[in-house]
Amino acid sequence: MSVVRVSREEAVAVVTLARPEKRNALSLGLMRELMAALREVSVETPVRAVILAAEGKVFSSGHDLSEMVGRGVAEYRELFDVCTELMALIQAAPQPVIAQVQGLATAAGCQLVAACDLAVASEEAAFATPGVKIGLFCTTPMVALTRAVGRKRAMEMLLTGRPVDARTACEWGLVNRVVAAGDLAGETRALAAQVAASSSFTIALGKQAFYAQIDLEQPKAYAYAKEVMSMNAMAADAQEGMGAFLEKRSACWSGR
Repeated sequence: MSVVRVSREEAVAVVTLARPEKRNALSLGLMRELMAALREVSVETPVRAVILAAEGKVFSSGHDLSEMVGRGVAEYRELFDVCTELMALIQAAPQPVIAQVQGLATAAGCQLVAACDLAVASEEAAFATPGVKIGLFCTTPMVALTRAVGRKRAMEMLLTGRPVDARTACEWGLVNRVVAAGDLAGETRALAAQVAASSSFTIALGKQAFYAQIDLEQPKAYAYAKEVMSMNAMAADAQEGMGAFLEKRSACWSGR
């Protein structure tokens, strides 16, 4: 049975984790199916934004622990290799990926939210990295989490395993905004529509540049960014956009 559903809503693709009976645990099968879905929509020209949603009360409880008991080191490495590939794929996709978080996101599920480019959470959502409580430190979730919320806040989550509510997660930078549960789908789609209104070429270029420069020293980041912006300025969509602004008309994007 498929554990990932994909639908299209105009310029937005909605990818949904559909394993609610297992709290959308990230089994190897689910992660591979999710990667296949993301690769599929990422090459679809009409798709300009991707929403990552989940069925049920839990966004994702993290790795499927039933796959992690009594295994050998090669099997553990395969599991974490696939998980790492999934997180990298989200950030490598040309379209922004927006997490729509309706409930609890723990361990690798929290990592999944942190890896997305944007996130909208319901007031009922919560986030935690509770691996320490079962003797398995959330080391791979730590990578994305630290880059989203900073060192001290990430360490508190990692060392205590205590859940963080949606409002706190927003204050810390793990999610962009928090809305009433009934407004979650609408608010997430409104954000996706704002993103989708811009040139797909420009968005893809900017997203790639963002992750390329984020961990560089400032002089190297500026050296890289000015080259990207110089090339961007010559693109057809940039010339069209600047011309449209000066002529006080709507731009007509070509995706080039």
